[in-house]
Amino acid sequence: MPDFNIEQYFNQNVIGIDEVGRGPLAGPIISCAFIFFDTSINPKDLFFIDDSKKLTLKKRHLAIKKIIDLKKNKKINFKLGMASVEEIDQHNILEATKISMKRAEKKLELSPTQLIIDGNIDLELNDFPSKGIIKGDQKSFSIAAASIIAKIYRDRYMQFLSFLFPDYDWSNNAGYGTKKHIEQIYKKGITIHHRKSFQPIKSLIHSK
Repeated sequence: MPDFNIEQYFNQNVIGIDEVGRGPLAGPIISCAFIFFDTSINPKDLFFIDDSKKLTLKKRHLAIKKIIDLKKNKKINFKLGMASVEEIDQHNILEATKISMKRAEKKLELSPTQLIIDGNIDLELNDFPSKGIIKGDQKSFSIAAASIIAKIYRDRYMQFLSFLFPDYDWSNNAGYGTKKHIEQIYKKGITIHHRKSFQPIKSLIHSK
């Protein structure tokens, strides 16, 4: 269960960042930058915040409603950043991840004392330090909340794309390489939203 220990260690203006979408064969990568303005909130009042991978769809929807309430009361803020399929193919998935994270952080328009990031990622910023936290979404409320928001918004984005390209079942698989998704790639071909640098798409293109 996450807590505020990491945020309180760095004292104030700590921004937690997480991403969703590094592994899929289709769709962008989306990151969220999240800040608690008050880390003295009773952790029991944040029972709904946890690593998004541990939450059911119902619990994620409950969490986002609670998070929006916190935002309305100016106790938190968050912003989203996206890296496109084109940027993923051009730079590679790690660099595209950093691009999306930097965009999310910049939108907050804050001067943090520290960025804490899920995983082993260094954003290499000159203005303020960043620190990767292994399994940060299980340790930090800020990172866990960012993971929930990024997950919900990316899933919604893929549901929208699924209306445009219904054959690939993105509303259910979110662009990941499920059996049905891969079968449809071989049957129907790829779309503008598929990552051409990812296998098996890369081999499929080169085989033509």
